[in-house]
Amino acid sequence: MIVEWEETTDLGPTLPNGFRSAGVRCGLKTEGNDLALIVADRLSAAAGVYTTNQVRASCVDWSRAVTSAGWARAIVCNAGNANACNGASGAQDTETMASIAAEELGIDVRQALVASTGVIGHRLPVDKLRIGIPAAVTALGAGPESDMAAARAIITTDLRPKMLGIRYRSDASPEGVSIGGICKGSGMIAPNMATMLCFLTTDADIAPRDLQHALATAVAQTFNRMTVDGDTSTNDMTLILASGVDANPLRPDRAPYTDFVEALTRVCRYLAREVARDGEGATKLVDVHVRGANTEAEAETVARTIAQSPLVKTALFGSDPNWGRILAAAGRAGVPMDPSRVRVLLGDLPVCEAGSSIPFDRDAAHAYLKGSEVTITVDLGSGSAEAVVWTCDFSYDYVRINAEYHT
Repeated sequence: MIVEWEETTDLGPTLPNGFRSAGVRCGLKTEGNDLALIVADRLSAAAGVYTTNQVRASCVDWSRAVTSAGWARAIVCNAGNANACNGASGAQDTETMASIAAEELGIDVRQALVASTGVIGHRLPVDKLRIGIPAAVTALGAGPESDMAAARAIITTDLRPKMLGIRYRSDASPEGVSIGGICKGSGMIAPNMATMLCFLTTDADIAPRDLQHALATAVAQTFNRMTVDGDTSTNDMTLILASGVDANPLRPDRAPYTDFVEALTRVCRYLAREVARDGEGATKLVDVHVRGANTEAEAETVARTIAQSPLVKTALFGSDPNWGRILAAAGRAGVPMDPSRVRVLLGDLPVCEAGSSIPFDRDAAHAYLKGSEVTITVDLGSGSAEAVVWTCDFSYDYVRINAEYHT
């Protein structure tokens, strides 16, 4: 059981012992940092979870191969160009990116994880990386400035960087373990894994196979339960490096491992909610909570259908307590239900009972929906299972941002 928890948004990847980070500009975006580097001081256990989109960037295949081997030393990520759908040339550019980083760091090329994000179908300007990666190596450091520079270097349409560092102690791990991470994501968010980029570090001593299981478990409960627009990206990945500096080995059959999975899930949950909060054009973060389902999977399916409904999301933007749209979305989720048992709440305010309209204070509901954080609760009245999916509203700016994204 976790007995002590400290967190900060001023530190991320370098809060755990044994890591350095950097973020620099190499000219891939029109402005701001666009190249990030996270480096482990020694060979570290590595794990990753990747997009299930069959149209995927070459960096996904490269990094999957690295994490399959179980060990890595660095993560290099560029923003402004996805290097996706570029065929053999794109694959060569990804390998070149890894090779430049490996040469500058003095490590094996198969110890360099690669990520890219940005516009699809454009060749990656490798010449700019030949200048940017050495500059990032020179800028490597540990502390708030380095971590924030890296966090800013991976964003595209995000309005803000997303970063968290935590240290926890548990009755099973009294010495304490640290986890840090940065994340990007704002549009093309409909996880079928983790529709964004997330880079995590920890000083835990954990085997690669166990780290992979821990990450997959955390992602299933967090990044896989957020959605902005229903689109799964070509470049999604969540990566984690474990330096092993902590002296308390984590093994799946022991309590410290369970505590680590819980802590990692809490970190990922925070970052996932920040992605939903920062959805393109979003004005509010929305928790869609479905309970009273027969199974957790059914609850998640209903919650995701509601969360991805354009009609629900536009009503939320207008702060319109149109519960009929919520009920209609739940009904088309493909989950067997009895509408006469369904109850809908906006915050703590019941707006639908037994699948039918009830008198409620519409002004109060409208005022509640104008807030920056909103909870929709749907009780199916069939069982005891529940699930939460995080989303945001659809505003005019979402259309504007995506209409102008390429041009």
